[in-house]
Amino acid sequence: MGVTTFTDKYTSTIPPARLFKASILDSHNLIPKIMPQAIKSIEISQGNGGAGSIKQINFAQGSTMNYLKYRIDELNEETLTYNYTLIEGDASMDKQIESISYEVKLEPCLNGGTISKMTSKYYTKGDVELSEESIKAGKEKAMGMYKVVESYLLENPNAYA
Repeated sequence: MGVTTFTDKYTSTIPPARLFKASILDSHNLIPKIMPQAIKSIEISQGNGGAGSIKQINFAQGSTMNYLKYRIDELNEETLTYNYTLIEGDASMDKQIESISYEVKLEPCLNGGTISKMTSKYYTKGDVELSEESIKAGKEKAMGMYKVVESYLLENPNAYA
């Protein structure tokens, strides 16, 4: 098994606690509402939404994937940290990747906004090497979702306040 690690940083004008509530704590309600063309639903299939829970993302018809399942490893509202691991997905993921773990930390920045720090670790099966293109495509989708949440919060200043 190989491990490939990436670290990314994103900034937002939205305060960290508000962004955490919208993009993490209530993501299962908000994301399908604001991105119905991409996400059909996000369901909690095990647990209460906290650490140890399993969530399943069901993608909209026409998507290249049908679903992904992930386990919440840590959810801390005080430190604004969120760690989770993708544990199951469509056939293409299952052939190459054992799992992907993510560590997310939201921190305040000087302008009142947020610095989002994310570390992702890709655990591949056997001697599989992931292409830079496939990882870049996945990161762009995640960034797109992040930007849609940010836009929603900018357009709805009372939401998640």
